[in-house]
Amino acid sequence: MTYQSRGVRVDALKDVSLDIAAGSFVSVLGPSGCGKSTLMMLAAGLYRPSSGELRVDGRLLDDCYTEAGIVFQTDVLLPWLSILDNVLMPARIKNLNIEAATERGRALLAQVGLSGFEKHYPGELSGGMRQRAAICRALLSEPSVLLMDEPFGALDALTRERMQSDINRLWAEHRKTVLLITHDIEEAVLLSDEVVVMSPRPGRILSRFQVDLPQPREPAIRRDPRFHRIVDDIRALFQQAGVL
Repeated sequence: MTYQSRGVRVDALKDVSLDIAAGSFVSVLGPSGCGKSTLMMLAAGLYRPSSGELRVDGRLLDDCYTEAGIVFQTDVLLPWLSILDNVLMPARIKNLNIEAATERGRALLAQVGLSGFEKHYPGELSGGMRQRAAICRALLSEPSVLLMDEPFGALDALTRERMQSDINRLWAEHRKTVLLITHDIEEAVLLSDEVVVMSPRPGRILSRFQVDLPQPREPAIRRDPRFHRIVDDIRALFQQAGVL
């Protein structure tokens, strides 16, 4: 992926080849500016690659991938709508059955501890609560793929851990294909079946790490020697690449 910025050519991604198995949880891990978010936007069909191609279930992706749910770093909830109405936005856009969507929306909100807050407005909720609502919105139309671009990056440490537990539990229940963009090594290992490690710009894939730990994962997995071994191996790779 190459683009122009103030008349300067920027190579965001170069020679990236990546396949993701259906139902798996894959994290793309790398330093700031390595093209992680660009990769997610390509996977969503919101960017077009300068060369090469993207395929979903063998089909060429040449437009927006409407079967994907997307969660950004900020919740991007509409402040004039209630939390439930924000969650129901995909159903209204796609002309889905609103009665069924409302039932599902309420159930999703209950799963993330937001039952009773359906009529509240975004400004009345904490950042973590709003981000949980954003995840519910992304899951409402039962997308086959969930794309998340550093969704916990703006949260405090305790809220971040709660959100990590929430998304791991939701993934274990719904088994969507998940692509998570992150710069947090421990977060990537905690949540993922596989961690894809990228180089500084232009982003290339340095290595792929399989995370052979039982799912769903409890916070106590952070004390497992196998967890620390994978974290240490990834950190060593970044050190070799001059990132750390």
